Amino acid sequence: MKRSHIIGIILIAVAIGAIFASLGDASTYATFAQATKNEGKEFHVVGKLNKEKEMLYAPEKDPNMFVFYMKDSDSTERKVTLHQAKPQDFEHTEQIVAIGKCVGNEFHASSVLMKCPSKYVDTKKQQI
Repeated sequence: MKRSHIIGIILIAVAIGAIFASLGDASTYATFAQATKNEGKEFHVVGKLNKEKEMLYAPEKDPNMFVFYMKDSDSTERKVTLHQAKPQDFEHTEQIVAIGKCVGNEFHASSVLMKCPSKYVDTKKQQI
């Protein structure tokens, strides 16, 4: 076998190994209860913003810290600390996916995904 073929086979084996290694670290959808049981592991928690509770964001003090309260699909409420700036139009969001880890009774999110109802309104129906 040629030396180039052997190097190619080794590179393919390393690539396959890297893919399988990253699959083990892939985060999964969960509730706050599941995230609390597996403290330190990253999860995607789907829920709704509790608009009755105060949201804390002081960009002059710390622009990369935003605190809000969220209820998951089991209606369990937790304080969520997002380690990023407050997303634009956050108050109008319909559903949130918080990506992060549970630390004690708090959820520390590295990012959030939002579903805003205004993005999905059919403008053609409104014009009729």
